[in-house]
Amino acid sequence: MRPSKRDELVRKALTIFYRDGFHATGMDRLVAETGISKTTMFKHFRSKDELILAVLRLRDENFRNWFFRRLDEKLAAPKEKLAACFDVLKEWFSEPAFRGCMFIKASSEFQEPDHPAYVQSAEHKRLLLKAFTEIAVEAGARNPELLARQILVLKEGAIVAAHMGFDPDPAEAAKAAAVALLDAQLQPA
Repeated sequence: MRPSKRDELVRKALTIFYRDGFHATGMDRLVAETGISKTTMFKHFRSKDELILAVLRLRDENFRNWFFRRLDEKLAAPKEKLAACFDVLKEWFSEPAFRGCMFIKASSEFQEPDHPAYVQSAEHKRLLLKAFTEIAVEAGARNPELLARQILVLKEGAIVAAHMGFDPDPAEAAKAAAVALLDAQLQPA
């Protein structure tokens, strides 16, 4: 089935916003690069902010589906899954189009906590935390909530380091720290 003009616009806008940022990308650039007229854009979205929110929702869905599918493909055991998160990140970091985390960028560009882009970005991180917590529970962690928060912080730090280029292998560095946390959390008390 052929994607709708709305879906096509959201997919193309995701690529442009990810590459160039939200504030730096005007409607004229979106028209020029997507080939979709302003009239059609405003038929589907009342404002650029509505388009940004649709882009963030699509990115959230795409990223989480890809990330957890890759984890499932790699390993079955929950402890190994938490460590393998960083192997999956390393795959992402090596992609030529890698430009960091769209949600970190969005929350930086839209800093008001009640702005829809900020709220959607925080929701993405909350959903990741929830998934990591579920895996930590399955792994038998003594404090699964704390372990999940620690894994998420390591993940976010690795993304920033990879984007900024100040660490030669941030995924591996974060994985080593995660393994130490896992060992500590999964040892008998």
